[in-house]
Amino acid sequence: MGYLTLKGPGSARLVVKKSVFIGYASPANTEEDAKAFITQIKAHHDDATHNVSAYLINDGKNFAVRYDDDGEPKGSAGKPVLKVIQNKGLSNVVVVVTRYFGGIKLGYGGLVKAYSDAASLAIGNAGITEVYEKERFEVTFPYSLFHTVKGVVENAGGRVVGEEYNQRVKFTVETRRGEAEELMELLTEKTRGRVRFW
Repeated sequence: MGYLTLKGPGSARLVVKKSVFIGYASPANTEEDAKAFITQIKAHHDDATHNVSAYLINDGKNFAVRYDDDGEPKGSAGKPVLKVIQNKGLSNVVVVVTRYFGGIKLGYGGLVKAYSDAASLAIGNAGITEVYEKERFEVTFPYSLFHTVKGVVENAGGRVVGEEYNQRVKFTVETRRGEAEELMELLTEKTRGRVRFW
């Protein structure tokens, strides 16, 4: 089973009625990673009015969901940030939205929207990727089939993660768990049986 997470860290800045909202999003493999990221942002913005945070860790083994309004009205900040993470179907993600108050109150609805938008923009800038369990196999073939084999592997969503060149070419192929057998059959078919697997 795969899950969606972030490609890397991302940030975004938003100004709403003179208040500045800065969203930070990052992948986090454990609850400790998430907490360390929150601490780092809070330290960087220790002069901010609020540092609102939320994270969701779920990799099949570990599960943790937390949010913190950091002094904003209950449910107006951390929860909307968490909702953005959940609505995008993401796991192993932490988001912090820093706010510098601009002197104009936004009201409950305004806060929900501003925090949601800042979180969403930061996640968008980080980029989303799919993480899945992988398996590997090795395939050898004559040099003349190099482009055919490489093309079949890549078109099927696999990746060549190792290459060796002796009398024959040897590729180490990585694919999603459960898809290796299908890819082997396809390679056999496309090369008319001129490949060998290990």
